[in-house]
Amino acid sequence: MTFVLLPASATFAQDDAPSLTDITEAWLASPHADRTSEAFTHWNEDGEITGACAVCHSSIGLLDYLESPMETVGVIDHPVPLGSVVGCASCHSAAAVGLASVPFPSGEHIALDPGSAVCSVCHQGRASTGTVEAAIGDLAADTVSADLGFVNSHYSMAGATTQGSAAHGGYEYAGQTYAGPFTHFPELNTCSSCHSPHSLQVELTSCTSCHEGAESFTDIRTSTTDYDGDGNAAEGIADPIATLHAQLGEAIALYAAEVAGTPIIYAPGAYPYYFTDTDGDGAVTEGEAAYPNRYQTWTPRLLRAAYNYQYVLQDGGAFVHNPHYALQLLFDALADLGTAVDVDTSALTRP
Repeated sequence: MTFVLLPASATFAQDDAPSLTDITEAWLASPHADRTSEAFTHWNEDGEITGACAVCHSSIGLLDYLESPMETVGVIDHPVPLGSVVGCASCHSAAAVGLASVPFPSGEHIALDPGSAVCSVCHQGRASTGTVEAAIGDLAADTVSADLGFVNSHYSMAGATTQGSAAHGGYEYAGQTYAGPFTHFPELNTCSSCHSPHSLQVELTSCTSCHEGAESFTDIRTSTTDYDGDGNAAEGIADPIATLHAQLGEAIALYAAEVAGTPIIYAPGAYPYYFTDTDGDGAVTEGEAAYPNRYQTWTPRLLRAAYNYQYVLQDGGAFVHNPHYALQLLFDALADLGTAVDVDTSALTRP
């Protein structure tokens, strides 16, 4: 295996000529090195990591994928041994450094800078608009079908969110236009120009030279439009995203009860996230967030909205990665549900 040094032009946030000791300590404290986490131990009882998961949950799998034709997105054709994490070779092999185009679940191949390419191999989710469309087929929007199940966008899909409509990571409704790749300040326009590639941390000082007075990342916004209609266009853009996200959760519950005919609850820490609200209290109570109680009364309209609700939540940094794309996904899901149940979007403004 060949290892190469990144070019001098590939400068990284918080990494001004760090020593090897600094790099090692930063990496050891990062999620990429946490070999006790669920991300690296989920398959322990199986004795190996499947090829469908190994690309992002094993350094061995990632390297095998990067050195392959990458014909099946995010998948290799063989399992790999347990025990490896996202180590040095994951980003510093010749295949990783030379990666210039990344395939996404939508089928799109996107040319990316070295500071984003290898990151986006894993941080792209496992689904797209097309995945949801394929699941729905030609079913009528409000038809309950036993053949439908929840389509999970997967987790930490910042690479797809940043690319917006170029990657189609969220569910994009027909007839609507969506924000494309989010272009930030030129010197802060790749994953590794904001995140330290070793600790993965972002320093607020990277932002406050422009966003003066911001005390947290969620304070930042650049738009003057009041998207959530609360009369405050100075609040951080994370706030209207959170408001629309909460409204979408309420609309999903209303639609599930009134149209699909089965109350629904959402549990972000339990797969597959949506469950039947057996006692109808609108909250996740003991025993409800269990796989046998998974929600099974899906309609196409409900599935589309639930996908976007999960998508925006699972990219915890959507307000930075592509805020207008996130708002568009939420707004359109609300508007679509509003054609079937009473959802008021009159105070909202779509980016």
